[in-house]
This record gives sequence, structure tokens and C-alpha cells, in this order.
Amino acid sequence: MPKRTIGRTDKADFPVLGFYDIDIKIDTGAYTSSIHCHSIVEKENKLVCTFFDEEHPLYNGQEMIFEEYDIAIVRSSNGETQYRYQVQSSITIFSKTYKISLTLSSREDMRFPVLIGRKFLTKKFIVDTEFTDVSYNLKNNESKDIIS
Repeated sequence: MPKRTIGRTDKADFPVLGFYDIDIKIDTGAYTSSIHCHSIVEKENKLVCTFFDEEHPLYNGQEMIFEEYDIAIVRSSNGETQYRYQVQSSITIFSKTYKISLTLSSREDMRFPVLIGRKFLTKKFIVDTEFTDVSYNLKNNESKDIIS
């Protein structure tokens, strides 16, 4: 399968989670992908969390419950190790839906609520940092073609 070129940032849909046109940052230095989440607790063998925070325009305060989840070891660029919850979901980008593993991380100080790492990018995409919003612009142009 030929690889698509993706830029340094884009917007993607996470249909299982109910999020659409979410800002994502492509980070080839990160192995795992992560999504901004807070209030993460384990209750009765289930993971309960709230995505985003009150500052994010899509924040709705709704708790999401995951019956299946893992704990991943994530090493930062400075060598610090963290344990994070990890859930399986899906991402739609370039009009195609893929499975994706997302670690749940507090990213309130970050500009992008979602970070896409190498584990997801490998064998699917080539990253060209000159570009931004390639998939999102393609999606919008396809929508305009349908309306015309």
C-alpha cells in the first residue's frame, strides 16, 4: 500500500470517542500516540475519564468508560518514565479509518490535544514538516465537490 504524505499538524476524527476535526500534532520523536484527558480513575475494573478540559472548546464534562484498557510505560525525551493508561480506539484521517492505541495524558499545557506518534505512523505515512492540515483540507475540498 502506498504511503500518504502527512504534514506536521492536521485535524482528525475519532468516531468511537465522538470527536471530530480535532487538532493533532505529528511527532516522529514520540513512539506512542496520546490524547488529552483528566480525571482518570479506575472504578470496579473499569477506567473512567473525561477528555479535554474546561479550556478546550469541545469539553463537555462527560465521563467516558472503558472496560478494556492497559497500562503503558512511556519514556519522555529527557529519559523520565511514566505509567499511563492506554485505550484502543479509531482515527479517521485521509477518509480512512484506522485502529489506534492512545495513552491518556494531561496535555493542558500543550497546544494540541492529540499527539500522533511513530507506532501509528509507521507503514502508513511519510511526514513532511512543510505541510499542515493535508487530510483536513482534502476532506473539506471533497465536501465542496459534493455540494457543487
